[in-house]
Amino acid sequence: MDSVRLDKWLWAARFFKTRALAKKAIEGGKVHYNGGRAKTSKNVEVGALIRVPQGWDTMEVEVLALSEQRRGAPEARELYQETAESEKRRRDGAEQRRQANQAMQHPFKRPDRRDRREIKRFMRGE
Repeated sequence: MDSVRLDKWLWAARFFKTRALAKKAIEGGKVHYNGGRAKTSKNVEVGALIRVPQGWDTMEVEVLALSEQRRGAPEARELYQETAESEKRRRDGAEQRRQANQAMQHPFKRPDRRDRREIKRFMRGE
């Protein structure tokens, strides 16, 4: 296989559920190919670095193989390899989010009528 479109490769590598979602992310400037914005029809090459948003994080992967077909997840993982820096950044971000969630105090009960009135007064700025 000589070349594959970027949107097809992202779909085949299971970064996006549909090609339409991959196309939308590429056109929206969320996906970067070798450090710059790319078009949907950009041909992917082995060894290229692609930055892809994944939920709260951004993965930076190196292309190891090309595929136009969407296969199972274990086979899709063989198409790319995440860089060490990206992996460390994702782990650090997850740890920060976990600590922030632990630091937040959650209410013990739902607000009753009096509490809701106070909340509304506060939101109005009274």
